Amino acid sequence: MKKSESANGAGPAAKLARYRKQKSISLEELSEMTGLTAEHIKNIEEGNDFAPVGDILRLSRALAVDPDILLSAEKTDERTMKKKRDEGFTRRAKEYNYTVLTPEARHTHLRAFLIEIPPRSDHPKVNYSHEGEEFVYVLSGEVEITVGQKVHELKKGGSLHFDSSIRHTLRNPGAKKTVLIVTLYTP
Repeated sequence: MKKSESANGAGPAAKLARYRKQKSISLEELSEMTGLTAEHIKNIEEGNDFAPVGDILRLSRALAVDPDILLSAEKTDERTMKKKRDEGFTRRAKEYNYTVLTPEARHTHLRAFLIEIPPRSDHPKVNYSHEGEEFVYVLSGEVEITVGQKVHELKKGGSLHFDSSIRHTLRNPGAKKTVLIVTLYTP
C-alpha cells in the first residue's frame, strides 16, 4: 500500500483510519480488541506498513466493517461493493496480488484467496500469526512456508494445513511466479 493511497482518502489505510475515528475508538482500544500493537495499526493507517489479510480480518471484525471494504483500493458505493462481492476482486500490492475467492462469505469465519508471489521473493510482511487455521494449496510454482521453526517446501499440487497462531512466513524461492490458494479460518 502506497502513501498516495492513504493521502487521497480511497485506500485501505485511509478507510481504516476513517472507520476507527467514526466509531470513536482509540489506537490503544483497537489494539486491545485485535491483539495488534497500536504502533502497527498506526503505521497501517499512515500507509507505512502492509497489513496482511489476517490483520485486515481482525481489524474489520473489531470495527464491525465488511473486510472487503477495507481491502478494496478505490472508493466504493453500494453498487460497486455489490458487484465486487458478486465477482470477487483482486488487490495488488507492490510484491504480489491476491484475489478474494469468497466475497459472499464476508460475515463468516472462512475466507479463501488466490495469492500470486513473484519469483524469488517473500510474501511481504507475512511473518505473523493470527488466531485460527490456515490451509495453503500450490496451484503452480513452489513455495517455502515456515511455521514456527519448521520449514515446509511445497511444489505444484502440494498443500499444508497449520495452526495460524504460530508465527509463519511465505517465500517463493523459485524462478517462476507461484500461485496459491490460501484459506483462512478465524474463530
